[in-house]
Amino acid sequence: MVNLTLHATASSPQVQADEKTGILVLSGESYPENSFDFYRPILSWVADFLERDRRSLTVEVRLTYLNTSSIKCMMDLLDAMEDAHQAGREVKLNWYYDQENDRALDLAEEFKEDLTLPFTIVPVPSEG
Repeated sequence: MVNLTLHATASSPQVQADEKTGILVLSGESYPENSFDFYRPILSWVADFLERDRRSLTVEVRLTYLNTSSIKCMMDLLDAMEDAHQAGREVKLNWYYDQENDRALDLAEEFKEDLTLPFTIVPVPSEG
């Protein structure tokens, strides 16, 4: 298993997945031209980690914007995490959002309501 690093672009987030720590971080904005192609290696990395490794998986989401297709991909990621949690795996999600962005908070809360895995919503002070 290897680490996964995807550098941010104008329309896609930075992704850092560390197999040694079991931490996956997504940060920036997510509206790539083809979200499914962009998220495919991320979903594969998570599936591989959950299959091969018994350590905990922590996902940190620091996305300021997600388009509709990115939201679908995020749902796929959360479904994989929820399945692992239901199977007894230690997984957790920390979702960071700009505390002045009510829509970002609403999105995180909508995701959280359908999950039983540990899901922490963390307000971050606005910059500027």
